[in-house]
Amino acid sequence: MSGDDDTAPARPGDLTEVGEGAVVGVGPWPGGPEAWPDDPRLDPQLLAEGDRRNVADHYRYWSVEAIVADLDTRRHRLHVAIENFGHDFNIGSVVRTANAFAVAGVHIVGRRRWNRRGAMVTDRYLHLHHHPDATALAAWAQEAGLPIIGVDNVPGSVPIEHRALPAAAVMLFGQESGGLSEAALAAAREVVHITQYGSTRSLNVGAAAAIAMHAWMVQHAEGGSAGRTSYAPPDRA
Repeated sequence: MSGDDDTAPARPGDLTEVGEGAVVGVGPWPGGPEAWPDDPRLDPQLLAEGDRRNVADHYRYWSVEAIVADLDTRRHRLHVAIENFGHDFNIGSVVRTANAFAVAGVHIVGRRRWNRRGAMVTDRYLHLHHHPDATALAAWAQEAGLPIIGVDNVPGSVPIEHRALPAAAVMLFGQESGGLSEAALAAAREVVHITQYGSTRSLNVGAAAAIAMHAWMVQHAEGGSAGRTSYAPPDRA
């Protein structure tokens, strides 16, 4: 298995890389199985071994399936699509941000294989879709009744700042080097850009995607995860 095709499923208790020497999460639940909470959402392996994953505290000890099911009850009506022609390392960063904002789905356009390292295993909590090209994505979006909003600083694009964004849409991002392809631009109902003030021609696509998604969230997202009940062992409660 290569780093460019990290598709093998991990055990629920696999650790997320958060930096050398960093310790996150919680240890095993004290007292053994007889002391475990009676909650079907909790994973016995995580209760026994501890939960060091990069998940919000209220999801400690939850199985991957339980987390996905919970997220499915409150995902936003925003989809994110990114073209994948050059095996861009930034795709993982876009996916990780999409997870943070609980988008409805992530669409990989072009090559099916993509480098998952930057996603930090967050792709396991998302609904991933693949389309062979922008035309196929456009057909899917039309059937779903979703406009495609391209994000690129090309002639004719408009600033995303203060622009009313659709309450349900697909945000489409291009490759780091060349931006959106001609086919992607043709598929977009409109193209927006992020206003810049320095000397560089463009933003890193991972950074641009985070800004664009947040712009949509400011207009349409409600609430968040703050204040949700979390699971912690008795000595950590």
